[in-house]
Amino acid sequence: MLLLCFAIVMDKASAQKSTVDQKRWNAYWIDVPGQAKDYEVCLFRKTLDIAAKPANYVVKVSGDNRYKLFVNGTLVSIGPARGDFYYWNYETVDLAPYLATGKNVISAIVVNEGSWKPAAQMSYGTGFILQGATEAEEAINTNNTWKCLHDTAYHPLAVALIYSYYVAGPGELVDMKLQPKNWQIPGFDDSNWPQANRLGKGWPKGQFNFDDGRELVPSPIPAREMIMQRLQVMRKAEGVKLPAGFPAHVGPVTIPANTKATILLDQTYLTNAYPSLFISGGKGAGVSMSYAEGMYIIEPGNKNWRAQGHKGNRNEIEGKRFVGRKDSIISDGSDLQEFTPFNWRTYRYLQLVVQTKDEPLVIVDIYGKATGYPFQYNAKLESENKQLDTILQIGWHTARLCSWETYMDCPYYEQLQYIGDTRIQAMVSYYDSGDDRLARNAITLLDHSRIAEGITESRYPTAIPQLIPTFSLWWIGMLHDYYMYRNDSRFVADKLPGERQVLSFFNRYQQADGSLKNAPYWEFTDWAGGKDWSAGTAPIGANGNSSILDMQLLWAYQIASELENKLGSKEFAARYQKLALQLKQTIRNKYWVAAKNLYADRPEKRCFFSACQCIGDTNRRCRWHTIQSHQQKTADRYFAGAGVYLL
Repeated sequence: MLLLCFAIVMDKASAQKSTVDQKRWNAYWIDVPGQAKDYEVCLFRKTLDIAAKPANYVVKVSGDNRYKLFVNGTLVSIGPARGDFYYWNYETVDLAPYLATGKNVISAIVVNEGSWKPAAQMSYGTGFILQGATEAEEAINTNNTWKCLHDTAYHPLAVALIYSYYVAGPGELVDMKLQPKNWQIPGFDDSNWPQANRLGKGWPKGQFNFDDGRELVPSPIPAREMIMQRLQVMRKAEGVKLPAGFPAHVGPVTIPANTKATILLDQTYLTNAYPSLFISGGKGAGVSMSYAEGMYIIEPGNKNWRAQGHKGNRNEIEGKRFVGRKDSIISDGSDLQEFTPFNWRTYRYLQLVVQTKDEPLVIVDIYGKATGYPFQYNAKLESENKQLDTILQIGWHTARLCSWETYMDCPYYEQLQYIGDTRIQAMVSYYDSGDDRLARNAITLLDHSRIAEGITESRYPTAIPQLIPTFSLWWIGMLHDYYMYRNDSRFVADKLPGERQVLSFFNRYQQADGSLKNAPYWEFTDWAGGKDWSAGTAPIGANGNSSILDMQLLWAYQIASELENKLGSKEFAARYQKLALQLKQTIRNKYWVAAKNLYADRPEKRCFFSACQCIGDTNRRCRWHTIQSHQQKTADRYFAGAGVYLL
């Protein structure tokens, strides 16, 4: 018996349209006076005197690139959730639980990573803004009454020897002696700190302004969760003796003077977390924390560095090398120095390397705070085969790792929201959780990315534009999925103009018989190898035709016709249906090979890619054993969830 109960009931709150502020803000964007730096960490603080602890004290807060907001030294908000210049998110936070009668300090750390920033990060320039929700809270609006300082302790660390495309930002190098102490609590003397530089006012989206290029909107997603998470196991230690139970239990570790120690710690599973390290003493000592999904196999004698990029069994560490993103600090010798990187890190393995000088250094503690989009798992699986539930849980863990402020293709290397990955991830969210807010955000962000020619970008948000036109067709697929699984037709109908623009782009490259010819940009299908494949693009015939491109367009016309018929224009529905019928016949005539009972990749009919078969015919489900396993993976990833068979 197999029982599946999926969480696809509608969250009524998700159907409500996001609202924007109608009231103008009185707060200003602020930064630190002086020469702007390519990579900078800015500190801001404001003292607030209150006669009695309020029941509520609500503020709206944003930053560029990122901010962390504190009240009396307690972290209360991290943001903003990534968007773009026309939809720059702010978070809404109630500070009341953290305020005390008398003096309070509202403070923020703002990081702008400049040219080092992740590919997913858009930026207008360093800035911080906080706006009180009512007149009472406007006492702490950002303006030139705030104090500020450039934190010169921070420098970016390049990420070296990553055996993959890596665009997720730098590591951090922090010289602890340059950091101000206790600056986030009342009583700190900030008289030598300059007043903040007042930039333009904050402007809610839709209001006219000359001052700023970021149109502010309330974040459409909830705050990401933060959960205490201790590292579990010590796998290797050199140059130091560790106490029993470390690191799962708190236990000071002393590194003697003039010693190099290396400690390899294992979370035992992959996580996204903010690692925190607490040290004492060890003036001038260098400490690094490096992060890896798994150790890399060493192939002696092979000088091709790319050939070294294999992990093998990730439980194994012997005969392997550690390669990964790294943060480093230089100890100032004081007690209880704390380091937490500004952005979260992805790791299973965390490697500590300590090089002391004339003083011993004590590792007081090390742990992480796991973070992610706050999905709740609501699906249920009952089966005599218990392994199925294990598989389901592994899949859910993977989905959680790839969900923060957006969906991500991977949390370690890119952190980019690609449509090809995001469509599958959104479906997992519908089925396993029922929370559709991150999916709605993805559909909306990708809709914002559409260029003048009509197609969306392949991934968004991003500071590095990339165009994969077929991913725009899969964005239409995301709309159709949402229509099928969520009870929110209004949201889908609002996106139909974008669907029409995407299809208008493709229609310009259709021949008289409906087949696509020489469509521009990167017509990516999969990272499959083999003859006639180039950079993930499936074989294209001498006349510019490709069955896999035609089939994807056919599928998009079919589902667009359905959406238009139900929610939009009957005229568009009829047009798309007519184009689909023509293209269906053309595909049969141009690519079908009766002798093989297969669809060819191109009109020359020499190659037969598995994805063509997957979406080409619903009645031929028993022939997959004849298709190469790598190509089968492609079919599973991109097409098996299409929801319709075409021909």
